[in-house]
Amino acid sequence: MLPRRSHLAVVVLPNETSAFEAYRLLQIRGISPEHLAIVGEGYSSPERVGLLEPMQIALRDAQKIARLAGTVGAIGGLGLSLSLVLGMGHPLNLPLVAITPAATLVGGFWGAVVGALIGFLGEGSAAGIYRHYLRQGRYLLMMEGPEKLVQSAQAILGQFSHASNH
Repeated sequence: MLPRRSHLAVVVLPNETSAFEAYRLLQIRGISPEHLAIVGEGYSSPERVGLLEPMQIALRDAQKIARLAGTVGAIGGLGLSLSLVLGMGHPLNLPLVAITPAATLVGGFWGAVVGALIGFLGEGSAAGIYRHYLRQGRYLLMMEGPEKLVQSAQAILGQFSHASNH
């Protein structure tokens, strides 16, 4: 598995003032605006920063995994058909020919089911939670970039939240 080149952190803030203060603090401390986004009323929309609806994520993941599983099913079905014809000397008949499309359909169906579950339970649940906060009138401060930059931004905001609580 390749190492991630970009990391993402999201901080939920109670209001526009807090979001803008946190954004400015990060800028003052040297975090470039190209690595930051405020999401909420009057700022970036969730769609603009790639925060999809949970259903969109589930459908995207379902399609992706269904294609993969359908391809694997087709290859498996074709391999099984060929091994039966060539290895065991079975004559090529209709039930044998139907193995490949059947395996493709079954693989695609189960791939879609697994993909939808992964989408809903993974990225989709996080997106749903963030969208819930936005519907409540809260703001998101999103930080994206190299791991060191994101960790530095989180540390700065950790100090910011402690200072604002006292």
